[in-house]
Amino acid sequence: MNFADLGLSDQLVAAVTAKGYDTPTPIQAQAIPSVLMMRDLIGIAQTGTGKTASFVLPMIDVLAHGRRRAMMPRSLILEPTRELAAQVAENFEAYGVNHDLKMALLIGGVQMGDQVKALNEGVDVLIATPGRLMDLFERGKILLTGCDLLVIDEADRMLDMGFIPDIETICSKLPAQRQTLLFSATMPPPIKKLADKFLSNPKYIEVSRPASSNLNIAQHKVAVSVRGKREALRQLLRTDNVSTAIIFCNRKTTVRELAKSLKQSGFLAGEIHGDMDQSSRIAELDRFKAGTINILVASDVAARGLDVKGVSHVFNYDTPWHPDDYVHRIGRTGRAGATGRAFTFVAPDDAEAIANVEKLTGLKIPVYDLDGAERDAEPQEARAETGEREERKPRDRRARGEKPVRAERAPRAERPARTERAPREERPVQEDAPAQEVRAARPERQPREERPPREERAPRSERAPRAEREERRPRRGDAAEPPSGPGEWNGPVPGFLNVSAL
Repeated sequence: MNFADLGLSDQLVAAVTAKGYDTPTPIQAQAIPSVLMMRDLIGIAQTGTGKTASFVLPMIDVLAHGRRRAMMPRSLILEPTRELAAQVAENFEAYGVNHDLKMALLIGGVQMGDQVKALNEGVDVLIATPGRLMDLFERGKILLTGCDLLVIDEADRMLDMGFIPDIETICSKLPAQRQTLLFSATMPPPIKKLADKFLSNPKYIEVSRPASSNLNIAQHKVAVSVRGKREALRQLLRTDNVSTAIIFCNRKTTVRELAKSLKQSGFLAGEIHGDMDQSSRIAELDRFKAGTINILVASDVAARGLDVKGVSHVFNYDTPWHPDDYVHRIGRTGRAGATGRAFTFVAPDDAEAIANVEKLTGLKIPVYDLDGAERDAEPQEARAETGEREERKPRDRRARGEKPVRAERAPRAERPARTERAPREERPVQEDAPAQEVRAARPERQPREERPPREERAPRSERAPRAEREERRPRRGDAAEPPSGPGEWNGPVPGFLNVSAL
């Protein structure tokens, strides 16, 4: 089967042939006819199997007929990273040379002016990262009501980067009647939920089991200490016939420090991570593709979709925290049918992470000794299952710079029982003690004079009964009136009572 058998136009087949491709990959052979039939699609395939061309090629033929309008793109492709978006744009430029299609690239890290200008002129294909697209949409610089084709690429990476809420918002702004294509290397439950919500009766294409690794890649894990990683890496770079290599780290600071260390050791190394601006990242990738440097130290920003030909080795300097990242990291080598080698450094703290990777991929990664010998993946587990436990050989602690263990001392001879000491003799009292130390006896105090007894107070005269007390001082405002008799009114008398009704 060739590309002409898939229903592509002659102009498009000529452009693909000019790039040196004749036979489609399995994902391309199954996806291209469905896209040309305007069906929704879910594509699950390993990284490096040609997923990008499986939607770029049919999109060029679908968009060949129609006209573009200002600020209203006809199709939208969402990518998780700037590098992957730029790579898809390169594919459109390469395969669409025989078609009159206009494309715009909306990514962060660059000026908005040129992007807004391209949108105002009208575009057929809009390739964007969710963050920049939402920014321009909120500014009123773009309308999505005319977009009839949506592609969500690397959906699992979108999930890891927290873009799923943005994608749901974008999908709600698009027309309800549209064609939606979703591509991913893995299918976690949130992605399945997203597909069920926004895809209509999609065709499911699974070229390989989700999260499976490429069989053309020889995978190894190297047991090292945290401090021994750099020396182990330098040894492998010198002895394993490395032509070009990508070294992945979990942290940006590790990327910077490792790249600096490799340069000091005489290697042609570069670095790429999220703290670099877009122009510096593109310049570093161009140096790597051109062969100016043959070692690229990168964070996971370069783990998805970057297609650099001829990468012979991938080194996981740090075991990835997310098992899905392992599949994408090693997928930078062994692309398009080539072979490659992948080494993962496993420190004692990485035991759980590498176990999750092996559980996801369903493969026991063999252990690689730095002396060149390869042994089974889990020798300790095998010994535990059979019940045979080898005695541990004593390790030479002096070689590692540790203090040697002291040999056990022979037991001491039993000491004889102590003899009881004779009681001390009482010391004689020193007769001639120093004069200054002898304290003079205090003179006896004179007894206090006895105080005369207090005179007894005269008894208080008994208080007279209340009725017999002297009249109290009249209060202010009290009238000098005789007290009222029992049963008489003792309050104020209203004046109207003195008026007769007769």
